[in-house]
Amino acid sequence: MIMLEKNTIITHNNPKSPVSEAYRVLRTNIQFSGVDKPLKTILVTSAGPMEGKTTTIANLAVIFAQCGSKVLLIDTDLRRPMLHKVFMLLNEKGLTNLLTSQKDYVSFIRHDVVNNLDVLTSGTIPPNPSELLSSNAMKSFIEKVKNNYDIILMDSPPVVSVTDASIISTYADATILVVKSGKTEIEAVKRAKELLEKINANIIGVVLNNIDKKAIGSNYYPYYYYSDDGKKKKKRN
Repeated sequence: MIMLEKNTIITHNNPKSPVSEAYRVLRTNIQFSGVDKPLKTILVTSAGPMEGKTTTIANLAVIFAQCGSKVLLIDTDLRRPMLHKVFMLLNEKGLTNLLTSQKDYVSFIRHDVVNNLDVLTSGTIPPNPSELLSSNAMKSFIEKVKNNYDIILMDSPPVVSVTDASIISTYADATILVVKSGKTEIEAVKRAKELLEKINANIIGVVLNNIDKKAIGSNYYPYYYYSDDGKKKKKRN
């Protein structure tokens, strides 16, 4: 049995909550962004640290898995990895160990952490994260897993701090930028956008989190009621 961090994976622990519904809306928006060409590989990053990108991508992965998609969630933050903590997994082997070995990637992945959701943790923290992420081994790995999953989500370090996110975005069909309300400076967001655009990253949107509901008013916070079978029954403002 896999244990999940109760306060972080709200889409699994409380799927009927308003926050879980917001993640469903995000999933739908992503799906509509890929109408002409399905978005199979998605990078979630932020301008700086502690803005909620790991929480966002973990819940997004669960939401995609809940609708029947086969999902692979990869921790490509090889400097300050967090996904293993969120999903309460051991991190003695993961992406870095895979890239430096000649073994099949399947043995490094934790399968069915949640139904339809596989997780690849970061593994041992290396001395050369950028070099590993830009290696031929990384490119080959991403191409291989595309054949076995419906969607691949990658959590990366912040864009402004290091070059890692820019490198990873070259493997992604789309990039999502997470911004923490009341914390992230506008100039930092602009800088992150500029850095991603320099390498032609496909930025499909921004997730604004940590919003003060009192500041925007209850009329702007719609939510849903659900019956016991999980079906949406009623919407109220």
